[in-house]
Amino acid sequence: MQKIKVMPDTLASQVAAGEVVERPASVVKELLENSIDAGAGRVDILVRRGGTALIRVVDDGMGMGREDAAMSLERHATSKLRTSGDLAAIRTMGFRGEALPSIASVSRFVLRTREHGAVSGTEVVVEGGRLVGVADAGEAPGTQIEVRSLFYNVPARRKFLKSEATEFSHIEQVVRVHALAHPEMAFSLTHDERLVFQLPGGSELRERIAGLAGLEVAERLREVVETERDGLTVRGYLGEPGMVRSNRALLQTFLNRRPVESPVFVHALRGAYAEALPRGAWPVAFLFIGIDPAEVDVNVHPAKREVRFRDGGGVQAALMEVCGEVLRRRVVVAVPEVPEVGVHPVARWRVVPEQPVLIPAAEQHELRRDWSALEVRVEREMVGREREMVPGRGEEVSGVETVEVPVAREPVAVPFRMLDRLGEGYWLMESEEGLVVLDCRAARERILYEAARARRRDEPVETQVLLAPITLVLSPREFDSLQPHLGTLRRMGVGVSEFGANTLMIDSLPPFYRADGEAAALVSSLMAELRVAGERAPQRRLDDDVVAAAVARHAARVPVPADGEAARELAAELLGCEMPYCCPEGHPTMIQISFQELGRKFGKR
Repeated sequence: MQKIKVMPDTLASQVAAGEVVERPASVVKELLENSIDAGAGRVDILVRRGGTALIRVVDDGMGMGREDAAMSLERHATSKLRTSGDLAAIRTMGFRGEALPSIASVSRFVLRTREHGAVSGTEVVVEGGRLVGVADAGEAPGTQIEVRSLFYNVPARRKFLKSEATEFSHIEQVVRVHALAHPEMAFSLTHDERLVFQLPGGSELRERIAGLAGLEVAERLREVVETERDGLTVRGYLGEPGMVRSNRALLQTFLNRRPVESPVFVHALRGAYAEALPRGAWPVAFLFIGIDPAEVDVNVHPAKREVRFRDGGGVQAALMEVCGEVLRRRVVVAVPEVPEVGVHPVARWRVVPEQPVLIPAAEQHELRRDWSALEVRVEREMVGREREMVPGRGEEVSGVETVEVPVAREPVAVPFRMLDRLGEGYWLMESEEGLVVLDCRAARERILYEAARARRRDEPVETQVLLAPITLVLSPREFDSLQPHLGTLRRMGVGVSEFGANTLMIDSLPPFYRADGEAAALVSSLMAELRVAGERAPQRRLDDDVVAAAVARHAARVPVPADGEAARELAAELLGCEMPYCCPEGHPTMIQISFQELGRKFGKR
């Protein structure tokens, strides 16, 4: 008796639907992609009961004729692929020809469509994969698809759906992602007669981000101006250092305008943020990456969220380089007004490349409102020009000697007014935009970390010699983990050498250490840091930066500045760092509470 038989078309479509249609959000995604490929300028989505009762997607795209409308519901029918060569250079969102027949096989499906200029449209009705009828319909140009009673004929799949609220949250995320990918299009989303959002077309990307993620997020983004690097084009926005989230909801990457999730992009961003990204945190990013379609394979999974690169390492390196340049870029900050009695001495600066720039008060109206998100204009505007300003008032004064700004690691002018000490670890400062809180220990960690890291490239620094060398006996495992980093420690000023089996001798320490008992504590701290770093690899590379971070963390145990002048010096050193906004672990060194936010807290508009 013959056992192997060809499945009926309806059953085969239901099997294929298991890959394409996982939940209501999968239906919305496939229909949105079809609308985008059809050249729609507006898409309206209506959802009821989390998408299980009704999903309606209406667009104003090119529409279809009667024959194409009926053919679109046949398996593997598509207008986007003709030859195998087309598969090697896909430029459309959809291409497999499986979405519509798969959706129609597990729902009560109605397709209404009309071409622009056509006298009438077409209506196609399908129930559970069975064609009910094809008829004329009077519809507006474009396409409208209704999906009712999803999974009504596949109860096993329906019972695995989550609550209506959960399913709708997935739908909302799908629509948000596609709205970000196409700010030129208008989108609206309605759930159970409640308008969730309505976005006009023709928006700038930052405006679209503000509409979907909030104004506070949009104001703290750094723009990635379109850059080409090794065959890759990158544009978009990155969250400033210290701006992180506990999940990847605000980490959106688009490859040739297709939303994708790729480990290549994640590793590139983690490498670009480096120590500015705390363990377990995700960066905020909205990146559009362009690449030759022949260099990437999007036909990996029916959901089309996974991709494979011909040269993944090259893509990762190029993206990390571009993003790293943006994150290390200087920002301009504004100087707050202070009373006459608080005016500080005048300083005139000759700006040199890659140095921080302070803008006079007369020009501050051109700056954006958030001091931490303003981009430095050194290279294209300020190189070689001299600016005079009073740090408190921005007034020009003659007869002041011109001095050159030293290297970026040296203290710079502080654009804040020092207020008072807060608790045991903070200082309050005032900027033009609001209240700034300085975490003194985190600031000291950043300063010492960058100093220690810089010493790896320089000659060994001066050290303080211990009166009596200290010997430390370690376990074999601890000794083996520390031994490769002894050279780095010596360049940082820690005089350490092997002294027998599993034994180290320390005869000197950096100048910022106290000699009494600090050596043993340093080694213990370093052992713990290397152990933790090894556990969380490969998220963070186990290299000399880990050693520098451990040295900085241990040395940062210094008293909080007791007076405003000492606090100002600490802030000046911090602002001279390459990345002053976070400590080596990625936690912020300064936070700002704007006057607008304070007003909202007090109920003011």
